[in-house]
Amino acid sequence: MLEKLFKLKENNTTVKTEVLAGITTFMTMAYILAVNPSILAAAGMDQGAVFTATALAACLGTMLMAIFANYPFALAPGMGLNAYFAYTVVIGMGYSCQIALAAVFVEGLVFIVLSVTNVREAIFNAIPLNLKSAVSVGIGLFIAFIGLQNAKIVIGGSTLVQLFSIEGYNELNGVKASMNDVGITVLLAVIGVIITAILVVKNVKGNILWGILITWILGILCQISGLYVPNAELGMFSLLPDFSKGISVPSLAPIFGKLSFSGINIGQFIIVVFAFLFVDIFDTLGTLIGVSTKAGMLDQEGKLPKIKGALMADAVATTAGAVLGTSTVTTFVESASGVSEGGRTGLTAVTTAVLFGASLLLSPIFLAIPSFATAPALIVVGFYMLTNVVNIDFADFTEGLPCFICIAAMPFFYSISEGIAMGVITYVVINLVAGKAKEKKMSLLMIILAVLFVGKYFLL
Repeated sequence: MLEKLFKLKENNTTVKTEVLAGITTFMTMAYILAVNPSILAAAGMDQGAVFTATALAACLGTMLMAIFANYPFALAPGMGLNAYFAYTVVIGMGYSCQIALAAVFVEGLVFIVLSVTNVREAIFNAIPLNLKSAVSVGIGLFIAFIGLQNAKIVIGGSTLVQLFSIEGYNELNGVKASMNDVGITVLLAVIGVIITAILVVKNVKGNILWGILITWILGILCQISGLYVPNAELGMFSLLPDFSKGISVPSLAPIFGKLSFSGINIGQFIIVVFAFLFVDIFDTLGTLIGVSTKAGMLDQEGKLPKIKGALMADAVATTAGAVLGTSTVTTFVESASGVSEGGRTGLTAVTTAVLFGASLLLSPIFLAIPSFATAPALIVVGFYMLTNVVNIDFADFTEGLPCFICIAAMPFFYSISEGIAMGVITYVVINLVAGKAKEKKMSLLMIILAVLFVGKYFLL
């Protein structure tokens, strides 16, 4: 039955590989179950209800990806988009969270229309092969950077970012860190990277997942022995699962179906919807390009078969997520961890979706996995994706320079969509000025995208 549903042999994979890949993807993005409720709580939303909405939206969206496209990609409320929702739309602009949810709902409907009319697919296909490889490389650096930050190996400092000092002169959010809280987790994360790297070199099956679990277990041992002391002020909590409140699913009632269109300034509302729409379009496209390129899923023309189904899953999940009570649902770049484990079909996505559903009942366990334990996975996956740099033709400066800018922009600007924007703009400008546009058969859509990207910086 599984073979018939997911075409495992056709995709050179097995049930064991797919399930393991799905578990790995879940483990590397389970942090969203803790982070998203925390961010949206700042907008006045019930934290427990948002946890439930986050898990359900991720479960639904990821399952739709398997059904619509048979791809190993996972979806959940997107980082960056949730911060825009809470801190810009609600806190900054003064809108209620109900109106913000309405904007997300409208964005999802627009997404569905764009997906049905092939506009998003056309955008994907218009991006040149070299630039697609650059997107993959840029995402690799971006998620490695996220991993380094999650582990506190890299922290803010006088030089913007700096290495955590084991001498103990670090401050995080104005609170002094020590070797018994942040310091020991930094060392554990570094050890976790080394362990994961060794497992990769030894070609151990499930190396990334094992790296996460071993790092977490080492952390638990450190806590039991007193080497690690939780410090809530620094966001360093107990590594042991907390079942003191038993097993219960927080109610959705405070946020379910609470969309509101009352008191809306139409002009500002359109800008808010467009901002959600713009970031989601290119974060999703960037993730699909990067992860599918690494997985070898693109055809000879650089197109992704069944992309319409993948985009539709994203659009429907966003619309449903707004009704459930969470910010924009998008395809997660952490899907790369499962792809790196060999995931190639929707069975990987189904596994991840089931785990998101199960997390509602086993939240104490899943929420106990610390970010320093998943950081080594992100760093190693970053390396995997970086290897696509060899596919870029740097000898041709009209290709190489835009690719370099695309790669550099993602980690430096902390945004996949900004990297794509910079890459497209520079690609179009350089090739038009150099008189190479006709020779390279540059599509009109690429030029239109470049113009829209330039306009974005003046309008948003």
